[in-house]
Amino acid sequence: MPDGCACHIAQEGNLGQAYNEEAFRYFLAIERKRGERSGRPFVLLLVNLKQEPGRGARIDPTVARELFSGLWASLRETDFIGWYREERVAGAVLVEFQDGPRREISRMIVQRVSAVLSERLSSNVAHRLQIRAREERFGPPRSAVAELIPGEL
Repeated sequence: MPDGCACHIAQEGNLGQAYNEEAFRYFLAIERKRGERSGRPFVLLLVNLKQEPGRGARIDPTVARELFSGLWASLRETDFIGWYREERVAGAVLVEFQDGPRREISRMIVQRVSAVLSERLSSNVAHRLQIRAREERFGPPRSAVAELIPGEL
């Protein structure tokens, strides 16, 4: 990481080992470059709470702690987890997949994460979760990581 970068992992008592937004986006950009060179896709998983159609809700620190804990319980040690958008959208980058139907893999990831989070979060919160997984494939390079997900989040 560049000198003076404020990229770090949150402390265990503060959101359960999640990268802050700056660090998460930094590592996402590195993974994107790696994927472009190797041609190997990765899956970007995003989790947010819907307040009303088209508008996301701020994720309370208590809920965030359980959310990140649930993501760690659902995913592998090789994946990385953090804030895609600070206090609004949690993200995970899942790398190194075996060959297989990618759409099916993404669907299975969403189902597994959804089941774990439904157990860990209150029903009021769990029913407002929006969990999306999308495979990042590589063709011509994109100009910015921020273009991965449209501005509706």
